[in-house]
Amino acid sequence: MSPAVLRLAGALVLAGLLLAAGAGAAWKVQDWRYGKQLADVARQHQDDLSAISNAASAQQQAEQAKRLALEQRLATADQSHHQELTNAQKDQARLRDRLATADLRLSVLVDAADAASCSNLPATPTTGGVVHGAPRARLDPAHAQRIISITDDGDRGLIALQACQAYVRALTR
Repeated sequence: MSPAVLRLAGALVLAGLLLAAGAGAAWKVQDWRYGKQLADVARQHQDDLSAISNAASAQQQAEQAKRLALEQRLATADQSHHQELTNAQKDQARLRDRLATADLRLSVLVDAADAASCSNLPATPTTGGVVHGAPRARLDPAHAQRIISITDDGDRGLIALQACQAYVRALTR
């Protein structure tokens, strides 16, 4: 082999090595560049996830605050309803006791124009009476107790209805 062929072969081998080193360096530069882009994309994705998580957390806290406020309003309304019901029951019990002891008597107005229904009642108060006005008829205490019981049931129903309406109003706010 002649020195010119050897030089040419050496130059080719050297060119091949330089080409391989240049390609490797190009690959390395591409790796760095794409690695940086991938890191930027990953960081942006992480920032987006953090923002979404923070927004969801803030919304959850706001909903919890609303729920707590609603629970407090409902507890207050329930306490008020219970107090109204207790007061109504005490008033009814007091009224029943007064009726039972004859401390209180229920009476009804009598239609003075209807002579058939009030034939045994005086049209005007007697000289010993202190009641002036339209003629009245006293109710039997047992009937008065039944009337008070009916009004007690009605009062309880009205109080329960008001409590239900307050509950619905509190929920729809």
